Amino acid sequence: MFLKAVNCEGEYKDKWINSDLISKSILEVGPHNVVQVVTNNALVCKVAGLLIETQYPHIFWTPCVVHTLNLALKIICAAKHTEANEVVFEECNWISIIHGDVMFIKKIHHESFNEVGHV
Repeated sequence: MFLKAVNCEGEYKDKWINSDLISKSILEVGPHNVVQVVTNNALVCKVAGLLIETQYPHIFWTPCVVHTLNLALKIICAAKHTEANEVVFEECNWISIIHGDVMFIKKIHHESFNEVGHV
């Protein structure tokens, strides 16, 4: 179950601040009701997750799959068409096309969200 999202855009965040935010959310529902915490893959979030795992040994930190895929797609889409990788480029070129579509949809979503305002 999704519990909470916190918009910390433009604010300083370190492992202690992140683990404190997560800990407060855990305490809201009771530690016995939580088994997993999902954050993005930033190092500061990973360390905060490890701090939570230390504090609550039954709770596991997991990186966000979407963030992981975004990072992988950025690397794949940055590939250039050269003679050495021609076969791979031709077989995987569809990923670049889809990535462009996804980024367009993401841009529209963010613009719509900004027009409505932060919830």
